[in-house]
Amino acid sequence: MITKNKRKFRVQNPFAALSRFERGLWMMSVAVILGCGIVGNIVGTVSGGTAADGTAGGMDPLSAAASLVGVTALIFVAKGMVTGQVLTVVFAVFYGIISYRFRYFGEMITYLCMTAPMAMAAVISWLLHPYTEDGSDVERSDADRSDTDVHPAAKEVAVSRVGGRAWAGLCLLTALVTVLFYFILRAMGNASLAVSTVSVTTSFLASALTFMRSPYYALAYAANDIVLIVLWSIAAASAPAYLSMVFCFLMFFFNDLYGFYNWKRMERRQTAADRTESDRIL
Repeated sequence: MITKNKRKFRVQNPFAALSRFERGLWMMSVAVILGCGIVGNIVGTVSGGTAADGTAGGMDPLSAAASLVGVTALIFVAKGMVTGQVLTVVFAVFYGIISYRFRYFGEMITYLCMTAPMAMAAVISWLLHPYTEDGSDVERSDADRSDTDVHPAAKEVAVSRVGGRAWAGLCLLTALVTVLFYFILRAMGNASLAVSTVSVTTSFLASALTFMRSPYYALAYAANDIVLIVLWSIAAASAPAYLSMVFCFLMFFFNDLYGFYNWKRMERRQTAADRTESDRIL
C-alpha cells in the first residue's frame, strides 16, 4: 500500500508573531495616517482644494488604503516575515494608481514595473531561505519536516551578507537605471523630474537589497521615504487630499529605521546561533 506523506501546517495569526513594541508601532502608524487623513479632509473642505482626479479635496480612500497596507507590510518586512512582501505587492499596485493620477509617472513605473515584480521575486527568495533553529537557511526536504510545521510564510527569513563584488555590481546597475529613467521621465513630462529621478534610484536599490535579504534594504527605503515626503508635500500643497500620503511616508520612515535595527539584531542572533551550532558539531 502506498501512503502519501501529507504535510500539515499550523495556521498562525501573523500579528501574534509581533512583539509588544512592534504592535504598538503599527497601531501608532495606523492612527497617525487615519488622523492626518481626517485633518486633510477638513482642510480640503475649508480650502476648497481638489485632488488630481477632480474630486473634492477630502480624504482619498485609495490613498488611505494604500497607506494602511503599506505600514502593515513594513512591520512584517521589519520582522523578516514573507507576509510583508506579499502586502508590498498590493501596496505597489495601489500606489502606482495614485501616482498616475498626479502625473508622477516615475513613481507609477517604478512601483508597478520594478517594486511589485521585485517583491514577488522576494517572496520566492524568502520562502526558499527561512531561518531554522539549527542555523541553516537551506530549505528542508519533506522528510525533514514534521507534520505540524509552521507555514514557511510565518518563518523568519535568513539574513544574508552582500559581498564587495555584489555591492559594486549593484551600484553600477543602479546608476544605469537612474540615467535611463531620467530620460524616460523627461520625455513623458513627469512632474517634479529631479525628485522623481532620485526616487527611482533609492527605490531600485532598496528593492534589490530586499531581494538579496540584506539589512541595508531598510536604509535605502528610509532614504526613499525622505524623497517621497518631499514629493507628496508638493502635491499636497495644491491638493490636501494627498496629505495622507505625506504622513504615510513619514511613518514609513520610522518603520524602516526600526526595520534596519531589527534586521541587524536578527543578523547578530543568527550569526551567533550558526557559530554555536558549528561548535556543537565539531
